[in-house]
Amino acid sequence: MGLFLGSAHYLLAGVVFALLVRALLGKKAIRRNGEPLRNPPDTLPLVGNGIQFLQPRWNLLSWFDKCQRQFGYETLALTVPTLPPGVLIHDPKNLDYVFKHEGLFTKGNFVKTRSWDLFGNGIINADGDFWKLQRKAGLSFLNTANLRVLTDVALPQYLSESVKELETAKPDQVVDLQDVFHEITTKLMGKMAYNMEMHFSSPFSSSFDHASGCTAQRFQNPLYPLTEFFFGHKFRQSISTVKKFGLEIVSRAMRDAKSISCSPPPSTSPDSEKLDSISGSLIQSLLSAIPDSPSTVADAALTYLSAGRDTTGQALTWTFYLLLSHPEVLAKIRDEVRGVLAREQAPLDTTSSSLPFSPAVLTPLSAPYSLAVFYESLRLYPPIPFEIRQAQAATTLPDGTFLPKDSVLVWCLWAMQRSRLTWGEDADQFRPERWLDENGTIKHKGAAEFPVFYGGARSCLGRKMAEGIAVQVIPVVAWGWEFEGAWEGGQERRSGDSLTLPMEGGLPVFVRRRGETTGR
Repeated sequence: MGLFLGSAHYLLAGVVFALLVRALLGKKAIRRNGEPLRNPPDTLPLVGNGIQFLQPRWNLLSWFDKCQRQFGYETLALTVPTLPPGVLIHDPKNLDYVFKHEGLFTKGNFVKTRSWDLFGNGIINADGDFWKLQRKAGLSFLNTANLRVLTDVALPQYLSESVKELETAKPDQVVDLQDVFHEITTKLMGKMAYNMEMHFSSPFSSSFDHASGCTAQRFQNPLYPLTEFFFGHKFRQSISTVKKFGLEIVSRAMRDAKSISCSPPPSTSPDSEKLDSISGSLIQSLLSAIPDSPSTVADAALTYLSAGRDTTGQALTWTFYLLLSHPEVLAKIRDEVRGVLAREQAPLDTTSSSLPFSPAVLTPLSAPYSLAVFYESLRLYPPIPFEIRQAQAATTLPDGTFLPKDSVLVWCLWAMQRSRLTWGEDADQFRPERWLDENGTIKHKGAAEFPVFYGGARSCLGRKMAEGIAVQVIPVVAWGWEFEGAWEGGQERRSGDSLTLPMEGGLPVFVRRRGETTGR
């Protein structure tokens, strides 16, 4: 999508060029062991790498990948006129240093000013006490007991409800798997975190997706304040819808707290009682931690909602995109399901729900191959494709690169997780077996080599939740249905502009039930 719209784009481009020249002339080169860093490919005089950042996100990711293929682990100078002096790192040792010095490398003003409208004081922007309070609330929500309710009660229920679209699909009907997976994660987060019925098709979801895309463009468009002034009406409307929904979550939670203290609602079954007992636990924890600022609680709630809903839903979408072209992997997932059902003596039953068996028997321990498939998908299609941090004080990276105060450090997960130096000569291939040892047990990579769950003090709180969802959704859907791509031309699916990695246009497929009871 173009960044300059209408007849004014030539004028805006001229202004951009003038600003780029002025910005670049005032920058000092960053050095490693006294020598200036080398430039990435396609660096141009005056504008540096600025042209690359003006391209669509998918092209930018390809450029990052080109950098690591050409230069390996070498740290490169990053000269983007809208950024302070910066570097692009590829070496896991340097990234490990960043993770171990979280207080030194923060989002900084560059990131916060661009993401503030959408996330405000949410944990993605928060530092200090605000961050600690939100982190503590997240840890309380994602405790072992709550995760057990998620995998044993909530996920089987919402998975059963959401796959009904697959169950009822006609042979010539196109189903968007991305919508199906997002519906599962939206229902889960809505009920468990906020005690609300939420759906992916709601106005909030479409508004948040648009706002996320516009926010992502802020990191690439040097004149985003000007272009948003003229062309940002829909963005402003989307932000307004998102913020109103956040305050609605808070208001609803405050009413829930009063009503529950007066008369707890009756439960209709033991499972319902378990789910009801923890529903809304995240928002209630946030209210207890930050009692005097509803707007901050709303920011925190929206940030957690995005993290729990979007990243996992997108990862599942890319997983099945890969499975469409790797039938041998699909067959191994089904073999694993047969083995789990045999060991657990779990009956196949479709009389009471859309599911052929209870997904609660599938865990990261019982289904390691399915977890390996999920990890391999996350490696090739990381939900957060690149990260930006800003040095709060001068420091030197392990490879000898000296970073002045306020300099910017960028790493691209999309590129690093395709590095042949880290992952071998078959790094571009989808091969889940790389995650398994000779006994079929998961081999874990360090955060610096596989940073999809981040690392250090800010490591992803929802990792176990995402893994628990994946090892149920992937095998159940793979066992019960056959899929065929339904997009024109069979071309590569791409991601649209976003802070995360949604599949542009979704994942349209034709669906066929494999078998009512056998899955064969």
